[in-house]
Amino acid sequence: MALPSATFTEMVTTTLRDHRKELADNVSKNNALLAILTKKGNVEMADGGYEIAEPLDYQENSTYTRYSGYDTLNVQSSDVLTSAKYDWKQATVAVTCNGRELRSNSGKAAMIKLAKARLDNAMRSAKNGLSSDVYSDGTTANQINGLQALVSNAGTGTVGGIDSSAQTWWKSGVQSAASPIQGGGGITPSATTIQSLMLPLWLQLSRGTDMPDTIVSSNDYFTFYESSLVANQRYMDADEATGGFLTLRYKSAKVIFDGGSGIPTASMYFLNTDFLKLVVHSAANWTRVDDKSSVNQDAVVMPLIWQGNLVCRNRALQGIVKA
Repeated sequence: MALPSATFTEMVTTTLRDHRKELADNVSKNNALLAILTKKGNVEMADGGYEIAEPLDYQENSTYTRYSGYDTLNVQSSDVLTSAKYDWKQATVAVTCNGRELRSNSGKAAMIKLAKARLDNAMRSAKNGLSSDVYSDGTTANQINGLQALVSNAGTGTVGGIDSSAQTWWKSGVQSAASPIQGGGGITPSATTIQSLMLPLWLQLSRGTDMPDTIVSSNDYFTFYESSLVANQRYMDADEATGGFLTLRYKSAKVIFDGGSGIPTASMYFLNTDFLKLVVHSAANWTRVDDKSSVNQDAVVMPLIWQGNLVCRNRALQGIVKA
């Protein structure tokens, strides 16, 4: 007869095998930004590498020349590419059970219920943790780059190994209510002023067909924006393109509130998701590794591991409205 721990392990393995894709999907569906990146195909699986390297097209080719007849053509080489390099970050959640629980639930049906309950709890914990990290500043040990790092309140910082103080093309846009980019005195964010803060940043971040497609907002700024609209302007949408999240529209962008996911208050991120993606290691996408047994505990532990990072290829096309 199999030991309770072996049966529990088998039950977790079976349940996880059936639900591993569901786990990865549910993590994205718990967060508006991750849901949009997933739907857009901007969750990329990678199979290795010391770090995540993203090629950047950071300036124009300088050889553009107008000429006539036998004029000499400019064939000088142009340095137009560089790379942003992001470290792999790791996260884990463990399915655990002690010996007393195992023996008390030794019947097969009871063991199945116990295994599923513990795995469901691990899944909820994983999606809540990653959802919070997506908005972080990345300063906590081993934490991914969140939006507070990629689209910082100051628009500066070193991201992907590039110092934006020296490389100004790598700064993100900032619209501060206290010091608006359009000039003039400070603006107190409210239903009557929120659009006066949004438009200047939108214009700054729009270059031809490149423009913000997603605006992720804290609850307070989303409330201001919705209140600023007359009834026939409130185009609400909860289709599968936004993973079921209720959205408004600002010009061509979705406006989504994501207040339960860790987004800081008084924040409205203007994002061009063509240049944002979540890179995940194919061998660590909430993948179960070998059981860990302690020599001094009557327990079984099964870690689920994740490895990846949120990366940006163009900070200048991302921005924030802040207080």
